[in-house]
Amino acid sequence: MIDTILVVQGQEFKSVKRGLSCSLSVPPKLLPLPIGVTSVSRYLHQWQEKHDFSSQQPSTVLVMGLCGSLSSQYQPGDVVIYNECVLFDDSQLLRQKCNEVLTSKLQTHLQEKASLVRGLTSDRLIYKAEEKQLLGKNTGAEVVDMEGFAILNFFAKLSVSVAMVRVISDDCHHDLPNITSAITSSGNLLPLPLAIAMFRQPLAALQLIRGSSKGLKVLQEVTSCLFSD
Repeated sequence: MIDTILVVQGQEFKSVKRGLSCSLSVPPKLLPLPIGVTSVSRYLHQWQEKHDFSSQQPSTVLVMGLCGSLSSQYQPGDVVIYNECVLFDDSQLLRQKCNEVLTSKLQTHLQEKASLVRGLTSDRLIYKAEEKQLLGKNTGAEVVDMEGFAILNFFAKLSVSVAMVRVISDDCHHDLPNITSAITSSGNLLPLPLAIAMFRQPLAALQLIRGSSKGLKVLQEVTSCLFSD
């Protein structure tokens, strides 16, 4: 029984919300996250303080959303379940594992629709294809996101079970537009700087739009598959 779903705010949040069945007698709590490691850590600590986890702590958390591929094996629209998440910190590769029991149940439920992977969490946007491929080789990770490790690290201290299901939105062979300037320090996406960055790199922008659209559609379908009576 998953009681809480965490997903990045914006289109990813909307896709998961649409995928949740209205017929569920007890729907899980759906929380929108900011973008990025630091922003997510700050958000979760504020959430903990606001809701007094000593009496209302979540028991089973599912992280959902999109991610980028670091391997030629995975393409936009592919569904992945994280086994663990890694993070570079002062040249060290830190690890946090997802809950094995919950992960196994998700695998059984999704069957051949999803692959088990190692995820890399980056503190910045990885938009160059060459860097993606290099990170994949150096870390053994197949996918990259900007929040996963921070979430696992936070809940590990509270002994809360966490699993992670994401959908690939971009491959490792094409550059993405550099939208770093559109992401604020608080983890929000600014529409105008985003539009400017996309306009400056139209081919990369088209690649991102196509992959994201496909990924968001599959994300909604996966949510429906997991949370339907």
